[in-house]
Amino acid sequence: MRYLYDLTLADWQEWARENQLPPYRATQIHQWVSRGIESTSEMTNLSRELRALLDGQFIVSGLQLERKLVSALDGTTKYVFRLHDGNVIESVLMRYHYGLSVCLSSQAGCRMGCTFCASADAGFGRSLSHGEMLAQVARIARDCGERIGHAVVMGIGEPFDNYDNLIRFLRLVNDPSGLNIGMRHISVSTCGLVPEMIKFTDEGLPVTLSVSLHAPNDPIRRQLMPIARRHDLGQLLAACRRHTERTGRRISFEYSLFSGVNDRPEHAAELAARLKGMLCHVNLIAANEFPGGAYRQSSPADVQAFLERLTRAGINATVRRQLGADIMAACGQLRRNSEACGNP
Repeated sequence: MRYLYDLTLADWQEWARENQLPPYRATQIHQWVSRGIESTSEMTNLSRELRALLDGQFIVSGLQLERKLVSALDGTTKYVFRLHDGNVIESVLMRYHYGLSVCLSSQAGCRMGCTFCASADAGFGRSLSHGEMLAQVARIARDCGERIGHAVVMGIGEPFDNYDNLIRFLRLVNDPSGLNIGMRHISVSTCGLVPEMIKFTDEGLPVTLSVSLHAPNDPIRRQLMPIARRHDLGQLLAACRRHTERTGRRISFEYSLFSGVNDRPEHAAELAARLKGMLCHVNLIAANEFPGGAYRQSSPADVQAFLERLTRAGINATVRRQLGADIMAACGQLRRNSEACGNP
């Protein structure tokens, strides 16, 4: 059975024709889906017979809220959802001065194996459908009762390892008849799948591409990220330069700082030399620790010193504001097993 959230307005229009329904029914159903419904019983302007037809042909309740945790530090909210097949994912609602942003998952688990990330800790379940990605945003918008204006595909999973569903999601969440989040308000993060990065550039979508870099050279990157054994830094940065040249859009590099691993003065100098002349921004992250993690967070002084060395070398860089660390909702802390989330 198909998931209700997987269908576009055009799909609903075709479904209405196939079931000999008037065209306006397609619009009504699409509007209900965009509101984050959990049951056809909420579709109050549809007949009982039509709701029964939907229940018989679609998975309606494909995203069950298991628990919700709110940070006492900054109001960040983590949502733990159970999918219809029992897999668990996590999503995060973040509040900024410019509005609300949802960090959503693209997979249940991750097979990239980054050694500093909790998402790979519980193994890989499966990739999400584009509708399951969309439903995270719609359900959170409904829960908070406010418009979601931004989305970042930076939760559990490697988005480019679920490429086709990622592209469908981006087009669906941008649909003016649906959630209508502007492409320029969406960011997609990758650990560096170079062929998919090249393909993504050629899609011509004006979203922000974020690349998890985390190292100034190949030996350190191979230690942190297995993907570096498949694509070295030369290949990765060539794909990044191609992206900026073809799209005119700035690349965002994520760089988590681990004490004694990648946070020394020589690392900052090497990173600056590699990125010189590229249209980019470096987000420095005071690495977020998690139970069982192998690395420790760099000190505030070392983070600041690293930042200053980059900026003195002419590299645009900032330290990312940490959100939701007390509820394990910060960068690198999301997991696919709800037991790891702590108590609500």
